[in-house]
Amino acid sequence: MNPGRFVTFEGIDGAGKSSHIEALAAWARARGAEVVLTREPGGTPLAETLRALFLHDPMDALTEVLLMFAARRDHLARVIAPALARGAWVLCDRFTDATFAYQGAGRGFDPAVLARLEGWVQEGRQPDLTLWFDVAPALAAQRRAAVRAADRLEREDEAFFERVRAGYAARAEADPARFARIDAAQALEVVRADAVAALAARGWLPEEAVDG
Repeated sequence: MNPGRFVTFEGIDGAGKSSHIEALAAWARARGAEVVLTREPGGTPLAETLRALFLHDPMDALTEVLLMFAARRDHLARVIAPALARGAWVLCDRFTDATFAYQGAGRGFDPAVLARLEGWVQEGRQPDLTLWFDVAPALAAQRRAAVRAADRLEREDEAFFERVRAGYAARAEADPARFARIDAAQALEVVRADAVAALAARGWLPEEAVDG
């Protein structure tokens, strides 16, 4: 049985990561992988309920963090770990890097507490690869405004998203072997090609299947 692969998609709101995850899932399926598409917060009935609270109800940073990690624990136990155990690829729209970026860098929440929760909840589980779709907050804001009404986090100002972007950069610097930075300001087809190249470069799929 082929080993499961855990790939996460990260970036500030409006970076475009969600528009690429389906295409990359199709790319992996065409090469013989079972693919599980999921998201955070969310991915299970309980975690989706917590997501709705998180996105729409006022709360402080600690409450945000506790909701995120409660949802993550259920998601790991019910979806991510079983899929990886049977050899599937898990493509997840956000994971713990988002918590360090948004609640840690964006809200100024204590990163030592986040790290402790990360250890308890994940028990050492980390993504095999994180695709970081990096874009300037001003451009991301333009994209968001063009396609949807803002949720509670998306209504934050540009300075907040600058801090979040810096938080992602710090996570990438701390774990460069796991991260692949994608310049998300490029044309959609170029961004997608870069994301596919980052997956293909890992050599996880048969050599003859990588072309295309």
